Amino acid sequence: MSLIKSISGFRGTIGGLESTALTPIDIVKFTAAYSQFIKETSKKDKLKIIIGRDARISGEMVSNLVVGTLMGMGVDVIDTGLSTTPTVEMAVIEAKADGGIILTASHNPKEWNALKLLNGKGEFINAEEGKRVLELAENPNFHFASVDDLGKLTQDDTTIDKHIEHVLNLGLVDVDLIRKANFRVCFDAVNSTGGIVLPLLLEALGVKEVIALNEEPTGNFAHNPEPLPENITEICDQVIESKCDVGFVVDPDVDRLAIVCENGKPFGEEYTLVAVADYILSQTKGNTVSNLSSTRALRDITEKHGQSYCASAVGEVNVVDMMKKTNAVIGGEGNGGIIYPESHYGRDALVGIALFLTLLAKKNIKTSELRDSYPSYFISKNKIELTPEINVDIILEKIAQKYSSYDVLTIDGVKINFENEWVHLRKSNTEPIIRIYSESDNITKADHLAKVIMDDITDIIRQDMK
Repeated sequence: MSLIKSISGFRGTIGGLESTALTPIDIVKFTAAYSQFIKETSKKDKLKIIIGRDARISGEMVSNLVVGTLMGMGVDVIDTGLSTTPTVEMAVIEAKADGGIILTASHNPKEWNALKLLNGKGEFINAEEGKRVLELAENPNFHFASVDDLGKLTQDDTTIDKHIEHVLNLGLVDVDLIRKANFRVCFDAVNSTGGIVLPLLLEALGVKEVIALNEEPTGNFAHNPEPLPENITEICDQVIESKCDVGFVVDPDVDRLAIVCENGKPFGEEYTLVAVADYILSQTKGNTVSNLSSTRALRDITEKHGQSYCASAVGEVNVVDMMKKTNAVIGGEGNGGIIYPESHYGRDALVGIALFLTLLAKKNIKTSELRDSYPSYFISKNKIELTPEINVDIILEKIAQKYSSYDVLTIDGVKINFENEWVHLRKSNTEPIIRIYSESDNITKADHLAKVIMDDITDIIRQDMK
């Protein structure tokens, strides 16, 4: 059993002992802590919180506990039911709510669930705010409401329709052009809420021929729900068989978007953001942001358009913070997360699909040809396990010193930018592990670069032991 407490929420497996998994007791405690935090920061006597969930089997149970606890804390609750992460984020904004809780464990398997915590702007709470929620949860002293002050529950089944309408109204989404392109589209909703929202979105965008895979939102995921190439082979085959122009894959809460070319080859999660940014920058001048572990292809495309690129620490809240600081017009993460400020500051696969189809229609080329028009980079993902007594921070400092003649960033671990490749080292917060991501223009070079750094770490450890 597992329970992970982080600054942005609480994630764990269902069942087991209190404090070792996401049990009902833990759910109540974390929800009450979040409610108390919102009361502290909003200075309001009466709060309004939006909630929504993906289609996980445990979703109804978790939702009932969260709703009951919020009402017990005197909070009025608007329950959007089966929804998506970006839909709940936008609902917080639209309803002028004080916060929101999304019940989803994103790409984790079905035995996991989580409480993702939003502020009154519909954005994930930041590190300082998350730390306060953790403090309240670890030292519970909650003041629950009396019978006359209990919160009220309202059901709202309009938020998905409002979200889609919002997407259609974005200035750079061209519905007429998409309709005229007569696209044949396949999608894989991995048996979650994408099966509810994607058919509605594609119909609204004028796509008449749609092939749906794993559409029914049962929570019994047909495959590993993380939309990586090794997990999406079914749609790759279906795109070829059905002669589709493009395939779309979303994760269970629909904030990540992977794309499949007409030839059945993955477009590459890293390149979802690259393509959308290429389109945005062709129409709007401005900066871009992604995290330190994302492909440098975004930087290349940004500079091609004569604009500036910045890298943030890993994590959506850090990307959003950097986007605001640099007035970025587009940003996100290399996991298929598109953040388009013209819409809202959250990863949104619906926005990504609409913008990508507009780009594809404007270019009037095959999806594979669009992918081939971008610089090709390959990322190697590795980790090195260390013994508990080894000081990981010292190792990272020494790596940074060794490569100090290069462009070295230390805002999140250590990233070393070489002329045509990079390597990023990050320590785990829960284990004595260093994760090593490297990128080059072919996978052999990327693997070799990672091995060089791993050998450097081994040498540092050996020298320290002398």
